[in-house]
Amino acid sequence: MRLDKFLKVSRLIKRRTVANEACDAGRVLVNGKVAKASQSVKTGDIIEIGFGNKNVKVEVLDIQETVKKDEAKDLFRYV
Repeated sequence: MRLDKFLKVSRLIKRRTVANEACDAGRVLVNGKVAKASQSVKTGDIIEIGFGNKNVKVEVLDIQETVKKDEAKDLFRYV
């Protein structure tokens, strides 16, 4: 699954366009490397997102095309 789509489906970022912009700005790292929005994400990957002065680091646990809001938190784990 594409990185920008995973960020939207997992509800880490609300909109896919915002996820795209964050990737273009270099604020999203996958396994320690700056990632483009089109990079594929698989289970076990570590994603770091810079929100202003706060960083969020999560591990991908599962990948699904669609998920309900209350089940979205099961797709990742905070590290």
